[in-house]
Amino acid sequence: MNDNEQSSTRRRRASNSLRKGVYVLPSLITTFGLFSGFYSVIASVRGDFFVAAVAILIANVFDILDGRVARLTNTTSRFGIEYDSLADLIAFGVAPGILVYRWALQPWGSWGWLAASLYVTCGALRLARFNVQYETAEKRHFLGLPIPAAAEVIASTVLLYYYLGGEGVTHKRTLLLLLTYGLAGLMVSNIKYFSFKETELYRRQPFWILVAVIIVLKLLIAEPQIMLFAGFSLYASSGPLRWVVKRVRVELRRRDRWLDAEPLREPEVLQPEPPPARPPLELASRQGRKIGS
Repeated sequence: MNDNEQSSTRRRRASNSLRKGVYVLPSLITTFGLFSGFYSVIASVRGDFFVAAVAILIANVFDILDGRVARLTNTTSRFGIEYDSLADLIAFGVAPGILVYRWALQPWGSWGWLAASLYVTCGALRLARFNVQYETAEKRHFLGLPIPAAAEVIASTVLLYYYLGGEGVTHKRTLLLLLTYGLAGLMVSNIKYFSFKETELYRRQPFWILVAVIIVLKLLIAEPQIMLFAGFSLYASSGPLRWVVKRVRVELRRRDRWLDAEPLREPEVLQPEPPPARPPLELASRQGRKIGS
């Protein structure tokens, strides 16, 4: 079966599934996330950047819920996957792009809107790749930084800025420009990130996990801006750090194999040449007599 036949088969199956109807509950939750992302765009246009960042965080909550509800109720469908991707593009692509441009990148001129547009473009590419590889991709890891995590890094940065006493827009900051380009590159990279999809908290877990969750929740309630920024930043940097550690281990193993295959040889010590053998005394005396005669 060639590619055209496979694509026509997929379209036929999706059309037949759509005629049977759609699952209302997960699609409704996805719609709430879409509304939150669109409201974030409106808040960014008005200059209310704090509210825009909070709206992105709320959209992320709905994005987590719709996937969990669909898996728990066995209502996952191709329509839901496509609809969720379109909603994610608005809530975690367009909304953070407009937020970071209006809040920090506008003074950079063309460099600023190019960074914001590149972020949106890489987010769309990330979602398209995820949809294509959904049935064959590894469930424990994401390939590239997920677009919700990239959006939360931008949103938590805005919240931390206001928590530290900032007001209005930021000044012309090189760090934020580089951060936007870096997030765009991580989304389309081949770096693996842990997906948390197979984490089942309703099953039995070690006791220390309960203690750790309680401590994290208490810290989140006490200092939400700091904890959100630290959590999302650590997750975004975990992929590159894991890649670096893996590369170092590979290089160390390769060096160990090379050392095992090629053991060090001790340098050869040059032995001094033995002196020429002297003739016996009798032979020497005879030769002396002949010379004397």
